[in-house]
Amino acid sequence: MYKLIAIDIDDTLINDDKEVTPATQQALEQAVAKGTVVTLATGRAYASAQAIARQTGLNVPIITYQGALVKNLMDEKVLYERYVPVEAARKLHDYCIEHNLHLQTYIDDKLYARELNQHLIDYTTLNRTQYYIEPDFAKLMELPTPKMLIIDDPAFLDELQPILRELLGDSVHITKSKPEFLEIMHKEGTKGAALTFLANHFGCDLKDTIAVGDSWNDHEMLEAAGLGVAMGNAIEPLKAIANYITASNNEDGVKEVIEKFILNPEEASV
Repeated sequence: MYKLIAIDIDDTLINDDKEVTPATQQALEQAVAKGTVVTLATGRAYASAQAIARQTGLNVPIITYQGALVKNLMDEKVLYERYVPVEAARKLHDYCIEHNLHLQTYIDDKLYARELNQHLIDYTTLNRTQYYIEPDFAKLMELPTPKMLIIDDPAFLDELQPILRELLGDSVHITKSKPEFLEIMHKEGTKGAALTFLANHFGCDLKDTIAVGDSWNDHEMLEAAGLGVAMGNAIEPLKAIANYITASNNEDGVKEVIEKFILNPEEASV
């Protein structure tokens, strides 16, 4: 029996209307009632993710900032955190200033940017996140941050990614949560590392875990989990490494996974 399921939020748990459907909500509750740990694994900040987690009635630790922060919902105790190394943050800041790129960072679960622009407006509208403008942005690079994020054209970010890998070295983890979002965390700030931590926390073998996602930032946890599930709307590279492909986020794909592998495991076959 699967003892833990980690579910991505955007384009996975929630549909294109940014809602958890009643059918999926019921499946989550049934999984919890059966004794399965149901958690979220998202690139979102904790403040944003916990609102959704509380709406769905979860009361466990959740994985946020791509895995750089695992925090309890009940008492908000931090269980796992990894910050971007200060030297890497400084280098990234200087590169973005030199090349006039939009960079944002998170300090104490608050989103900061150097200036207000359309990238920031679109991002905060999408995630319903409050933002703060800090003209002296360089000073923030000295403070602990779980994630830094560049927003730009997807094709440009594909070209930028290897440049930043060389610039920042192997102390950081670089991934995309959406085509236009390039995210930089500590090298151990991955959903796979966080899932491994949570499995140990609950005394559960990784083979007894399920991970569900849609984007490439989910691949580490799909590879770590006993059952890696890609949504029907997932990108093709993620589907290629998944053990199972479920329905899309607009067709209650998460509900299908829960029913098939947790509620009725005797009928399941991959």
